[in-house]
Parts: sequence; structure tokens; C-alpha cells
Amino acid sequence: MPGPLLTVADAVDAAREHLLLLQSPEGWWKGELRTNVTMDAEDLLLREFLGIRTGADTDEAARWIRSRQAPDGTWANFHGGPPELSTTVEAYVALRLAGDPPEAEHMERAAAFIRTRGGIPATRVFTRFWLAMFGRWSWDDLPVVPPEMIFLPRWFPLNVYDFACWARQTIVPLTVVAALRPVRPLPFDLDELYPGPVDPPPEKPEPTAWDLAFTTLDKALHVYERRPVKGLRRAALRRAADWIIARQERDGSWGGIQPPWVYSLLALHLLGYGLDHPIVRRGLDGLERFTIRDEQGRRLEACQSPVWDTVLAMNALADASVPAGNQALERAADWVIREEVKGPGDWAVRRPGLPPGGWAFEFDNDGYPDVDDTAEVVIALNRVQHPAADPAIERGVRWMVGMVCRDGGFAAFDADNTRTLGRRLPFCDFGEVIDPPSADVTAHVVEAMAHRGMADSRLVKRAVVWLLKAQEPDGSWFGRWGANHVYGTGSVVPALIAAGVRPEKPVIRDAVAWLERHQRDDGGWGEDLRSYRDRSWVGHGESTASQTAWALLALLAAGERGPSVERGVQWLVDHQRDDGTWDEDHFTGTGFPGDFYINYHLYRLVFPLSALGRYLKGS
Repeated sequence: MPGPLLTVADAVDAAREHLLLLQSPEGWWKGELRTNVTMDAEDLLLREFLGIRTGADTDEAARWIRSRQAPDGTWANFHGGPPELSTTVEAYVALRLAGDPPEAEHMERAAAFIRTRGGIPATRVFTRFWLAMFGRWSWDDLPVVPPEMIFLPRWFPLNVYDFACWARQTIVPLTVVAALRPVRPLPFDLDELYPGPVDPPPEKPEPTAWDLAFTTLDKALHVYERRPVKGLRRAALRRAADWIIARQERDGSWGGIQPPWVYSLLALHLLGYGLDHPIVRRGLDGLERFTIRDEQGRRLEACQSPVWDTVLAMNALADASVPAGNQALERAADWVIREEVKGPGDWAVRRPGLPPGGWAFEFDNDGYPDVDDTAEVVIALNRVQHPAADPAIERGVRWMVGMVCRDGGFAAFDADNTRTLGRRLPFCDFGEVIDPPSADVTAHVVEAMAHRGMADSRLVKRAVVWLLKAQEPDGSWFGRWGANHVYGTGSVVPALIAAGVRPEKPVIRDAVAWLERHQRDDGGWGEDLRSYRDRSWVGHGESTASQTAWALLALLAAGERGPSVERGVQWLVDHQRDDGTWDEDHFTGTGFPGDFYINYHLYRLVFPLSALGRYLKGS
């Protein structure tokens, strides 16, 4: 409920104090990273497959999964989103594992929805991979992903480095699982999830020449899969195992994210690595850090974001006039500096001569630092007084500069990871599989470089040109890692201003006009995640604290102080809770546009604090 705070200064004071209370003794901040129930369903399926599922874990996870079910019996991929077939199937199977009978009302409602949407045959490939492992789908009816692809040279199309880091880390162990075709039957069938009468399927576009080519390729691979070259297959499985093992992080994870973690454990287990093997044991134990238990049940975070959260918190506190030498900021800077990635990773495949540097998203993800985190770290460390900050910043800037793509833009994890052939593979029907430059990441790099006095450099000028070209005809920018055009626009406008673009320029005026047109009647901003697939949702949705703050950050950077800003600021003040933070059930973070979304629990605090703090400074 909105609290009694009446002034912007009061709101800033309350938010700042709340944020300071959330800091860990070690100096970091970390909010919960909430996704959908597939994380929890697949965790139970993993434990069932490995024979380690316990009654307590099952009961707690089932309680959480049930609590996320909509009244119509379905599960969505984000709060308030439409029903999602594959998510509903996985949740249903997990509840069957937990002992929920198919004749229970909540299960019948789910099964009825599943049947009318085409049933199990209409689910995504990853869902059917899980069902194949439990004997409820035929391996013969899945696309083939041969482990021999590990031998493709880096210049060859569809080699593993043509895929984004999150995709390659998932695909390599998946090739092992698919090659070994395990079947460990469930103690129940799923006949009730096969379709009866179904809604008419949407018309599919005519297949392109590429579609036909990849369909032919898949048919050929099915033929090969029946009689693989034995020596080559054994060598491929060994090479894949070595590749997987080399990428396990110190905390037991793979990439610090759930999909490659789960498939890597499955692959190694199937290759003969026992549950007591140190690599497998470390992987299973590491999942505990990603597990949240509370009165709602047991749930897993798909990822964790301590570096990202910490530097956003540092920037918010600086915006709220916390002095550079403040003890909380110094502790945070100490921790962030220690988190610098100083070794090589997969990024070096395309940048072999680049010295290491930069920061990753997670506690332990030293193989995959990313440009976005590094840019925000540079901004945050540039605003504190710390004797070790400058050398760390310089190394981060050097690495970040080296990761520029050919077109002048910046991607998150890799440089020039833009070959689109992988999107056409039959098994790539869920999530983005490449990592091209994006407006939000490029904007954060531009802003970071401007903070370091490099706004006039050729690199920044090229990046600014990239951003100018990426502006949508309506004046907004697409948001790759946040929802969606509000995030993209909220990222780009401050960066362009920091780089020296004058507020009266058409590119800024068009962006301001777009934001003003999409301000809601209540004074806030919101954009539903459906905007990634349906443009009628672009700029439209219920007002949220983080999205309202993103819009305000852009307007304030552009020098706006008129009614739109005042109404947005008032929305934040009016909706602040008594404890200084804001409620935000809606997901405003993006994992895969159109498929996978995130509710960063700290977004609702750090971005409003930044926006209100900057508003006060400009008043």
C-alpha cells in the first residue's frame, strides 16, 4: 500500500535508508531474481532422473508451483501474462510427481487447457526433451543435435561459437543427452495431455528455402543417428565432456544460469560421472545457493545478479547524494574490485589478443564477463573514492573497448556473434541463440566512456552513430535486456546526452515525444512484455516503479522539467511503501525477448531512487 510520504525529499530519504539496510556485510547487494515455474518443475525432474528427489523438496516446490497457477488452471511466463503451453505442461508433470492426482480440479483445468492447445505434441522442443528422458515422448520424433558438432572449426557455420554463450553452454551438453537417449520411465502416464478437439492452428507462413534446407539437414541427421560412426561418436562425447568440465564455475554452476547447469549435470551423469564425483557433487551442492525457501514454498532462481545489483545500488546512492567517501560505497567498491574477472573466457575466441578484464553478472561466472555489467561497474567505480578503483576501471575500459563489434555497437557477452543460421535449426524454438549488438548495452558503454572523459573518442562516436541508426521510426529504442521500448529509450537518451548530443536535436526530441505520448493517465509508465511479439503493446501496460523511473531518467537527462516529469515523480512518491521501497509484481527484465522474462526485485528500488535523486539535484 502507498505510504504517507508527501515530498520527494522524504521519498528519497526513505528509499536510500531502505537500500542501505539491504547491503550485505561483505559489501554487495542482491535482490531475488524471479522467473517462471519451469525452473522449479525442471529441478524436480532433474532430481527424479538422478534418483535424489526428496519428499520435503517435492512438497515445498509443489506448494510454490500451485501458488503460481492461474484461476483457469494454466501457468504463464510472467506475471499477468497469457497462458503458456509448455510452461503449463512442465508444471503439470511436476505436480504429478508431487502426487497431485489427475482428477483433482486444478489438474483437470490444466489438462483441459493443454489438450485444447494441441497437447504434448505442440510443446517446445526442450519440454519434449524432458519427456523423452522419461519415456513420454519418442527420441525419434525430436530434432537431432549430434555431439560431433563439437569438432566443427570456428570458421565453419553452426560451430558452437556461432551460438551465444548461454546457448552454446546448453547445446553442448544437450548433444550428449540426445546422443545417449536415456529413458527412465515416470511412475505414471500422461495420456490425459494428448489432444482431443483442438483450436484451429494458426496459419504458418510458407517455408523459405532455408527452412527447407534445415528440414532436409535434420532428416539426414536422423539417418546418421541410427548408425553413427562409432569411433567418431566416442571421440565427440569425450570432447564434449572435456568442454563441459572446463567451464564449470567455482560455485558448481555452468554460466551461473539454470539451463546449462541442469543439462551439464545430466550429460556428465550419463557419461558415467557418479553422484559422488567431485564435479557432479559440486554442481548439485551449488544449486542450494540458488534456492529460496519461505512461507510460499521452495523455488529456484534461474540466475543471480549480485554484481549488477551492487553497481546499480551504488549508482542509485550516488544519485541520492550519498558522498563518494561513504562507508557503504567504499565497502561496495572493495567487493566489486575483488570481483574483476582476470582470466580468459569464451569471449577470447573472437578476441584472442585482448587482455582479460571486466565483470560478470554473478558471484562466480569467471568464464563469461559481460560488457553490460562492465559498463555499469565503470560508472559506479568512477563515482567513489577508492585507491584501487582507477587501475580496475582502466582494465575494464580496455576490455570493453576491445569487445566492440564490427558495426560499432556492443553486445553483452561476445563480439560479432551475429550469424543467424542457428536460429533456423529445428531444435532452436525457444529463446534467442545469438548475441548481436543491442541499443541498451551500447548505450551503457557510451555512458561509461563519457564518464571517463572519452566522449570525443572515435569509438564513442561510432557507437553514437550506431544508436542513431537503431532508433525506431516512432522515436523509441528496442530494449533487449529490459522491458522493452521504455527500457531501451530510458537507456539511450541519458547516454546520448552524456556523449554530447544536445537536447534540442531531433533524435532527443523524438524520444521525449514518444515517452510523453506513452505516459499513462495515472502519471506512470509501463510496458507489457507482450510488446516483444505484439507491437500493439509497445509502450503500453500497467504502471510500474522501475519503468516509470526509466522514463524519468530519460526525460531528466533531456532537460525536461514540465508536467510529464512532475506527474511521473508524483506517481513514484504516491506509490512508495511505508518502508521506502515500491511494490512491483510485474516482470520488467528480459532474458529472451518473447520467451523468458525476469522480475529483478531490486529494480523497484534502485531505479526510482536514481530518478528521484536526479530530480532533486536538478530542482
